[in-house]
This record gives sequence, structure tokens and C-alpha cells, in this order.
Amino acid sequence: MTRILFITATRIGDAILFSGPLAHLLEAYPDARVTVACGPLAAPLFAAAPGVEQVIVMAKKKGGGHWFALWRAALATRWDLVVDMRGSITSWGLRAGARKVNRRRPGHEHDHRVREAAAVLGLDPPPSPKLWISDDAKRAADTHLPEGRPVLAVSPAASAPYKEWAPERFAALIDALTGPGGAMAGAAAALFGGPGDEATAKAVRAACRHADIIDLTGRLALPETAACLSRARLFVGNDSGLMHMAAAAGTPTLGLFGPTDERIYGPWGDRARSIHAGEAADESARGTLRHATESLMGALEVDAVIEAAEALLTDTA
Repeated sequence: MTRILFITATRIGDAILFSGPLAHLLEAYPDARVTVACGPLAAPLFAAAPGVEQVIVMAKKKGGGHWFALWRAALATRWDLVVDMRGSITSWGLRAGARKVNRRRPGHEHDHRVREAAAVLGLDPPPSPKLWISDDAKRAADTHLPEGRPVLAVSPAASAPYKEWAPERFAALIDALTGPGGAMAGAAAALFGGPGDEATAKAVRAACRHADIIDLTGRLALPETAACLSRARLFVGNDSGLMHMAAAAGTPTLGLFGPTDERIYGPWGDRARSIHAGEAADESARGTLRHATESLMGALEVDAVIEAAEALLTDTA
């Protein structure tokens, strides 16, 4: 029996972007017993993955204690393959027949995260991100979204305020697309977000004039969110984990970017597009952005996003 340990990201978005190689391994080794190690936010992504027998949740601890906890949990097993997307020292301290560790590659600083993940296993072309959605999650989605009616999915929040497009601009976009004469006239608009994003969703609702709003912010577990996003006709949102989830679900996805680099973090797939606010992002300044308390997305005009959304709808009709 082949035993594989797959160490992946803490954040939801990165865990999704790194999921293609895991899907490849599950297909290449259908009889393998696979353990995934990840952060608590990302753990539900793997609950329905066939072949994943265990998820080790790495809750962050002071002094890197979560890495020591992983080492202790995995030390007793002799792994046939350890794949470490985090590039950690921990993976080198485990017994393994083979080891694939993510490393910095000079000259590839602007590679997309999906390509970075594929390079760990030497996969070319890179496998697309994968979601595993259970039947229970699909049934739950049926109770949250209207049957037989198109849905515009919108995620107006992000992990940091500097990545957030203004709520009133999201509202104007929703009204333009779903209102009379819009490209999705008569569609319902569903707002998505996690716990803590409720105030942003409320501001969007308050600014909408005509749209029929279904506010699912903070109400869904991650698998249910994935199932709902897979049913949407179009997703529009900031650079966030939900944006990557929508793209991985195969939903036409428009990602809104400003201070982050869409070459690295853009939504992946033939049905995904990005639109950028202002000048190209400089990832070398990423460390200073955590101090920004206001949006840096002001240069992205509503009309430009409407035009990009309409073009994506046409391309994916």
C-alpha cells in the first residue's frame, strides 16, 4: 500500500491553487493511502477527496510549534512519498522513500502559483486546481439558491482591506448586470464571504437599488460554499480564496486586482479572467501592504468591470 503525505497551505486560496498536484497523485495512485496536512481554514477542502484517509490540521502555534506537531504526528509512518508545497524543514525530518519539496527557482519569481505547484512534481502542463464537492454539499446548495434561475455570485470582501473594491462599486456592478437591459437581467445576486465579512456585505446590500440579493455571507461551511459557487453563471470578486474556489469549480470568474499581482495569483482556467486597477503590482512591496488600512483599488472603474464581465459572459455562453 502506497502512503503519501501531502503538505499544503494554510490559506484557502493557496490550498486550492496547490490542489492540482494532489488530484494528479490521487489519480495516478488510486489505491494509495493519502494524508493531507494543512491549516484549519483549508481542511474542509479535502473532506470529500477520494483516497484522502486523514487530514492533519496544523493550527498555528508560537515558535513554529505547529510544524513540530506535524513532525510528531507523521514520524511513526514510513512514507513512500512526501510532497511539501510549503518547502518546510519538517518534511526532511520524516522517513520517506521519495521527497518532493517546493523550492525557490531563480528566474521564476512571477510564475503563477499553479505552475509553481506543478513544478514540484515536474508536471507540464500544470494540472488545474481541483475541488471535491460531496453530494451533501450539493443538496445544501439547492436550499440556498433559486432553482432554474441564473445567479451572479459576488464576493466583496478579502483577507485585507487594501484588496477590497468599494461596496458601492460592487452594488453598481450588480445593478447594471442584473437590472433591466443588463447582461444577466433578472438574475439573482448572491453575496459570499466568511465570518467577519458581514459588514461589507451589508454595505453592498444597502447600496443596491434594484437587485434581488441573497446574502450567504458567514452562513455556509466551505464545502457548501463551493457547491453554491459551482452553480453560479458568473463570479466577480476581489483577490481572495473564494475567487480561486469559483475558478476551480469551473464557474466563469472575473478577479479584481490592484496591489497584488495577477500573474501570480490570478484565477486559473479557461473560464477565468482578471482585471487590474492602476499600474502593475510590485510583489516586492507586499510586506508593507499589511499596514494599509484602506482600499488600494480606487483606480478600477465600474464601467471597466462591467465591460469585462459582459465579455466573459459572451465568451462562456
